[in-house]
Amino acid sequence: MVADALHQAGVDVQVHDDHLRRDAEDEEWLCEIGRRGWAVLTRDRRIRYRSHERATLMQAGVRAFVLVAGTLSGPEIAEVFVKALPAMRRFMARHQPPFIARGTRSGAVSLLVGTEDEG
Repeated sequence: MVADALHQAGVDVQVHDDHLRRDAEDEEWLCEIGRRGWAVLTRDRRIRYRSHERATLMQAGVRAFVLVAGTLSGPEIAEVFVKALPAMRRFMARHQPPFIARGTRSGAVSLLVGTEDEG
């Protein structure tokens, strides 16, 4: 549903399970996303707190956007990501990967973790 909504909004969307095993380890799928230069859209708010996953994401050069909008239905999640598209595009133009950014229900995007935070 989210991929369909983003595709209808003109985004070239790739779905994890179309390219990788559903149970792919974090190192495998994050490295592949970084290699391809894709951005990750996720609802996993805890990703920045799991040190191994965060380190892998940063080492792989991934751009990740985390939806922090609470409990939402599939159509609501799709609506929020579509609303946030302009802000995500501006954010990617201003911030070099790797980073983890927060997207809110209003469509706002802000940095959670970036290379300037690692020093």
